[in-house]
Amino acid sequence: MSSILIVGGDRLGVIPEKLRAFGYTKVNHISGRKTKMVKKQIPYETNSILILTDYVNHNMLYSIKKQAANQKIPVYFAKRSWAYIEQSLKA
Repeated sequence: MSSILIVGGDRLGVIPEKLRAFGYTKVNHISGRKTKMVKKQIPYETNSILILTDYVNHNMLYSIKKQAANQKIPVYFAKRSWAYIEQSLKA
């Protein structure tokens, strides 16, 4: 089972469905805009993290990057557009 955490973006639209078609069976989402969300932990069994760079609190970004580095989870950065997301995941 492959799971991904999306950080950023208030509304994801069809992104979760496209990620499932891309091979991710579980998609979690943290909007990452509010300052209290900085304390959020990466969910257990997360295999990848996708950060939507145009819709995220910078402190949340640094917190998630640090947690991911400690857990050796790959982090992908993209704008909130499927073309950018797909390009980032394939790289």
